[in-house]
Amino acid sequence: MTHSLTDTVALVTGASSGIGAATARALAAEGAAVALVARRGERLRALAAEIRADGGTAAVVTADIADRTQAHDAVGRVVDELGRLDTVVNNAGLALVGPVEAAPEDEWDRMLAVNVGGLLHVTRAALPHLVTAAADSPRRVADLVTISSTAGRVARAGQAVYSLTKSGVNAFSESLRQELQPKRVRVGIVGPGTVDTELSSHLRDGVREAVAGQIGGMELLRPEDVADAVRYMVTRERRVAVNEMLVRAGAQTW
Repeated sequence: MTHSLTDTVALVTGASSGIGAATARALAAEGAAVALVARRGERLRALAAEIRADGGTAAVVTADIADRTQAHDAVGRVVDELGRLDTVVNNAGLALVGPVEAAPEDEWDRMLAVNVGGLLHVTRAALPHLVTAAADSPRRVADLVTISSTAGRVARAGQAVYSLTKSGVNAFSESLRQELQPKRVRVGIVGPGTVDTELSSHLRDGVREAVAGQIGGMELLRPEDVADAVRYMVTRERRVAVNEMLVRAGAQTW
């Protein structure tokens, strides 16, 4: 059986849990060989085993993409092992929210390093391979998708620096879309709202409880809901470019 992404290779950052893991499963189900990139190798190996058991192909690349050298090496290892690179999903990110006045500045440094720096490092390393894939693959198109956030569109109290990173990601993606359009590398953004992932467990005491109070009683999105949006975006025919999708929980008002 031929799937939409058969004979292509997809790289997913932050693939050890949540949206990244769900996206890797979704792209593997479409026939892509999936490169799983994250820091937690044990989780990546478990996910790779699951994908292979379902008949898919998965490669594990343990790396901290906030480090430029590791990010570039990770992309190189993917191409060396799997032979090409057709799709990149920049999913890795941190949401260390809380009021600016009381925030530990190292939280800002970490968000900037991953949400912005990591995305830039992976994207820069991947671009030559995506351009090549768009020129010589049977699909004649390649995709670069970034997982942004509704926080990149609507700034709220307590999310100032997180919103800064995500609105910056949106601006970067739009500029890059214009640069790459003639080369048939599609650039897209998926902006999820509230998603049931482990990100909230990374919050410091006090902030965690405040966030729980804001979303208490709301039926949150599942990682698979966001993965479905990515899957839709990258499986369109060459003539179609879906450049942005906002995916909110049904009860979310912001």
